[in-house]
Amino acid sequence: MHTAIPLPRAFPDVLGVGAFLKNTVCAIQGSRAVISQPIGNLDSAEAIVGFERAVAELSPRPRLIAHDLHPDFHSTRWALAQSAPALAVQHHHAHIAAVAAEHGVAGPVIGLALDGFGLGPGNQSWGGELLWVDGAEMRRLGHLALLPQPGGDLAARQPWRMAAAALNRLGRGDETARRFADQPAAGRLDRIIERGLGCPPTSSAGRLFDAACGLLGVFPVAQFEGQAPIALEGLVTAPRLLDGGFVLRDGVLDCLPLLAALIDREAADGADLFHGTLIAGLLEWAGRAAQETGVGRVAMGGGCFFNRILRQGLVDGLRARRLQPLLPLAASPGDPGVSLGQAWVAALTAERAG
Repeated sequence: MHTAIPLPRAFPDVLGVGAFLKNTVCAIQGSRAVISQPIGNLDSAEAIVGFERAVAELSPRPRLIAHDLHPDFHSTRWALAQSAPALAVQHHHAHIAAVAAEHGVAGPVIGLALDGFGLGPGNQSWGGELLWVDGAEMRRLGHLALLPQPGGDLAARQPWRMAAAALNRLGRGDETARRFADQPAAGRLDRIIERGLGCPPTSSAGRLFDAACGLLGVFPVAQFEGQAPIALEGLVTAPRLLDGGFVLRDGVLDCLPLLAALIDREAADGADLFHGTLIAGLLEWAGRAAQETGVGRVAMGGGCFFNRILRQGLVDGLRARRLQPLLPLAASPGDPGVSLGQAWVAALTAERAG
């Protein structure tokens, strides 16, 4: 089943071709956006056939096609091969734009985009982003402090690796081999991190969650990305703040003191401390940005917003600060919603072009 979302007015016909994972496509047709049913990850012939069938069905003659920045996605290559002009839209811009589209907001919002990965300019690994978004315009106001991601994508399914990255940043990397002695790579991982071999720096909120899980012993090796953070959320009973648990400087939110406090802590206690402190840090971060820009709406998107503790804590905290929280409605907060954000940016771009 497709999902139809009403828009505040009629727009030119455009198409957003979605993310690589959990792909959907979205066509804006007049005063509504139509999102396809989930197609799946674009890494199989079956999914690619489904993708091309969906774009042909939803938008045979779009005026503009919006795609991800990543050049290696099938959706990007497809968009660039069409006769219609193509528009690259950064992944986290699209997450926030999707929320704005559902709420009919064409003006500026502060965006909290929290997920596992999206390609940023200069091949940077983004995933914990504070943005200013005004329709088709986006500016990065800040990001989560960078952590090395040992093994690249492998770290998303082995949270102990992100724990090792945190230990390294704390100057305690020599503890990795002992703490994760059951992992064959543990004995050499700190040296690999020190040398920067296969350890791209990331601002990812998903990998920050993984670091916490690894330090607390919650699924150090997971069967799928997100399994450990989901389990960590399930342990929360009463989120609470660690005094001094985060540092906010020059737009960078650094939770390293919080990660240090999780070492040798019981998992349920650590889950409460992690969630409560992260929520407080994000509220301070977004609150400062709202004050500095004069923008009172805070849009939240990305897969981390499936976490009900994080979501509700931010909604309550933003309202207490007299800010307006905006969350996804019918569209997914995760990657299936990206196509809507891409299409919204494309529609506003095409409208402005006349």
